[in-house]
Amino acid sequence: MIKKILYNLATDKYQGFFAGCAKIFLFLLSLLYGLLVKILSGYHLGRRKKVSGRLISIGNITLGGTGKTSLVEYLARILSEKGKRVAILSRGYKRKGKGSRVKGQGSSKVEEMGDEPYLLSRKLSGVPVLVGSDRVKLAAQASSRYGADTLILDDGFQQWRIKKDLEIVTIDATRPFGNRRLLPRGILREPLSALRRADVLVLTKVNLGHDLLAAKKVLTGINPAALLVESTHYPLGFYEMGQPEQLIPPEMVAVRGSLSLCGIGDPNSFELLLHSLGVRPQFCLRFPDHHDYSPEDLKEIVRKSRQEDIGIVITTEKDAVRLAGIVPGGFPLKILVLKIELRIVKNEQEFLDRLFKLCAD
Repeated sequence: MIKKILYNLATDKYQGFFAGCAKIFLFLLSLLYGLLVKILSGYHLGRRKKVSGRLISIGNITLGGTGKTSLVEYLARILSEKGKRVAILSRGYKRKGKGSRVKGQGSSKVEEMGDEPYLLSRKLSGVPVLVGSDRVKLAAQASSRYGADTLILDDGFQQWRIKKDLEIVTIDATRPFGNRRLLPRGILREPLSALRRADVLVLTKVNLGHDLLAAKKVLTGINPAALLVESTHYPLGFYEMGQPEQLIPPEMVAVRGSLSLCGIGDPNSFELLLHSLGVRPQFCLRFPDHHDYSPEDLKEIVRKSRQEDIGIVITTEKDAVRLAGIVPGGFPLKILVLKIELRIVKNEQEFLDRLFKLCAD
């Protein structure tokens, strides 16, 4: 509840006198946060450690929901097809337990890896996904245990102490910079000037965004040397939870009563994608990002569905891996999962040329 209130203040969804007073306090905290970021980044950037193999970092400058995971999957597939021995390094946000984890090596549970790394491990057969807080240590493990020569660092922009061979930053076209203020007054994790460190800037969800010219003008003004790439989250169709290979076309879903369910960083984009497919749920249930679903949540979902005579729940792939462990046999609702992939629609060849040249050196 507190996180939701803070987020709504940071995104200016709350207005009025009391919200204004709270925002003044949060602004003062953001000044302190900015000073701390400047000190820590300056210290670590001057002492960066080189790891073995090529290190490609994918990160963001705002709070989650910018499409990093989809881009990680895109790059891992392309590089693997080119014969590179790829490994993914991730913190595993909100995972349980300590120490490092590798899918299939000591842990194969979503709660011990985190939803995003677990989802990547499910979708990328043969690509090790290593999870832990010490990414330098993970890089060494990827090289020594799996012979990885190409490392993809997930959520790596604020990993200041590691030397990257390619720094990629994803920017959500639907809300590129928020209100341009630092946490906790805004959603920026670093000042926008930090984008000068990026080699590639990837605008994601351009099919859902608006005023792209303004966002691109800001980005080229900050870092004119960076390659600016545009991408979309392309919906491939739906599948029943647990059956990802059997796609259901959107028109078969659009005519049925449904509700949407998500616990992700950007629920608006998910709901906009559904609408673009002609699927308009009767109502939308939103939970916090990386929400741990409980049996009580399922009971509430069933209750709301029965009230509206709904038989279908539509959710995201990230939510589906968290739901799979608690949905009982004989569950009265059909759970459909929206399958998406990242597609680059502008400057893809320039992006691939830079990527392949780096990995060929």
